[in-house]
Amino acid sequence: MDVVIWERRPRLRRPIMIAAFEGWNDAADAATGALDYLARSWQAQPFAEINPEEFYDFTSARPESRLDEAGTRRIEWPGVRFSAASVPRGGRDVVLMSGQEPQLKWRTFSAAVSELARDLGVEMVLSLGALLADVAHTRPVRVTATTPHPGLGSELGLSRSRYEGPTGILGVLQDALSRAGIPAASLWANVPHYVAQSPSPKATLALVERATRLLRANVDVVELQLASAAYDRQVDELVAADEDASAYVARLERDGEPPGDVTDMAPLSAEELAEEAERYLREQGG
Repeated sequence: MDVVIWERRPRLRRPIMIAAFEGWNDAADAATGALDYLARSWQAQPFAEINPEEFYDFTSARPESRLDEAGTRRIEWPGVRFSAASVPRGGRDVVLMSGQEPQLKWRTFSAAVSELARDLGVEMVLSLGALLADVAHTRPVRVTATTPHPGLGSELGLSRSRYEGPTGILGVLQDALSRAGIPAASLWANVPHYVAQSPSPKATLALVERATRLLRANVDVVELQLASAAYDRQVDELVAADEDASAYVARLERDGEPPGDVTDMAPLSAEELAEEAERYLREQGG
């Protein structure tokens, strides 16, 4: 049984792969949200998927039954899918890998991804993750950028990770890629643990901005800026309504943030936000 199921084999220019997985690595849906946003912005087209049969326990990661526009029932299986896009004015293409974190045979899975990356001539793999942390939602999102590859660290100004402990598929995949001679790096956004149940467009925005800066690519982030501003207002209201929550957030603000990189995403002023909203709505025909 083939591990990779190809719809087509794209011809790519100096591709970079960007990866994100649902699950343990994806607090507040920030990482998969960032990858989905890039896929939509760059109009990525699917070309392959990982055969899910060997990598998922379907009693826990259950397939879903769907009806298409014609009313025909079909089954959507959990899994990992690949799409490709050209980066505007970037001089290169990207391969986007997204899906649920596999549950079984991580070494076999990582070897298959490494082989696919070699076949496509991928020059680097950038993984996106998000984790829960003791950080305040009122502060800029902290994004940590690391790589185990010394040359890549010097070229892109990334640090070497000193983390030791349990890891997810991103850690295993990065190790497999490095052993296969494919440079790999990762971006991790910190998400306030007290709003873990809600998707965080603010963390998604931070990952999108940091990833596109590393790739020297352009993407319009107005939609995410608007969603991030609305997110901040909603969380502000929830925290203000709870005395204990207000005191806790105030303590986080007073004690500061843990060491690491912070995105240089500055909050928009009311006037800037209004101008961006008007431009975005005009472009959308609204």
